[in-house]
Amino acid sequence: MRRYGKHTDEDDIRSRPNRKGNRPRTHIRPKHEDAAEGMVLTVDRGRLTCLVEDRTVVAMKARELGRKAAVVGDRVALVGDLSGMKDTLARIVRIEERTSVLRRTADDDDPYERVVVANADQLAIVTALADPEPRPRLIDRCLVAAYDGGLDPVLVMTKSDLASPDKLRELYGDLDIPFVVTSREELESGTAAERVAEQLAGKVTAFVGHSGVGKTTLVNALVPADRRRLTGHVNAVTGRGRHTTTSALALPLAGDSGGWVVDTPGVRSFGLAHIDPSRVIHAFPDLEPGTANCPRACSHDEPDCALDEWVAEGHADPARLYSLRRLLATRERREGD
Repeated sequence: MRRYGKHTDEDDIRSRPNRKGNRPRTHIRPKHEDAAEGMVLTVDRGRLTCLVEDRTVVAMKARELGRKAAVVGDRVALVGDLSGMKDTLARIVRIEERTSVLRRTADDDDPYERVVVANADQLAIVTALADPEPRPRLIDRCLVAAYDGGLDPVLVMTKSDLASPDKLRELYGDLDIPFVVTSREELESGTAAERVAEQLAGKVTAFVGHSGVGKTTLVNALVPADRRRLTGHVNAVTGRGRHTTTSALALPLAGDSGGWVVDTPGVRSFGLAHIDPSRVIHAFPDLEPGTANCPRACSHDEPDCALDEWVAEGHADPARLYSLRRLLATRERREGD
């Protein structure tokens, strides 16, 4: 083997030619300091529609992001062609830190966690009072997901002309969440959209609900300019609705309120396999101080739980403790139970 001394000639140095003719790869990634800021409006088969200033731009995820996926509501940084013209494509090079996350799994045994919406302020849980019948267990699961993800829940009850909202009001009254009750006549006249819009002004609100409850119809009333999705019909035999929204879509509210609505596909189940029950207590600030003396890893629904004594001493309403334990127990129950 040939060895080189201190005074080698350049001709003595052997180098391997780069057969591909390209520059060697580097681990140093560009910082993209000049990247434009945008918001993801919808995702469709690897193409993301983003709002950049006052125009929509179609983009794809940069390879350097790896498996990190952008979802509706994400704040992102984009480079490339940002004109928004037809057949142009930008690149998402950075996903900013999220302030909230709405997540779900297919069922309670599914380890795969899906992020539905990012950076939403509220979760509007839409339920019909009849046709189809309300499903309290599904509402409970949505509430748990909202509390776990950092969203404030709002309960929207539709079709009040078919049934009274009193039963649901009584069931969820102790949770101190806003209620909006609408009828089909109010929905058609536009007064329902006006009252719901009062809860949404200046905020990003994700809408979730069982198929057929009128969720997409309500969203279309809140966003009159968006008419590309047709509303579905409830099956008279099964009581189930036809899915009218196939992917989450962020839409600006009508007017200058600064609010956004995110329409999500109708759900028939809401898995909570990803939920850590210990985080749900954070949504009950009146009860949380009482957990200081709880045993380690307390489920807050066992004989030694300190919350029983805390409530008995008058620090909180017993109905609030009942509501907390009902929500915690919903992870062990199916929606139809």
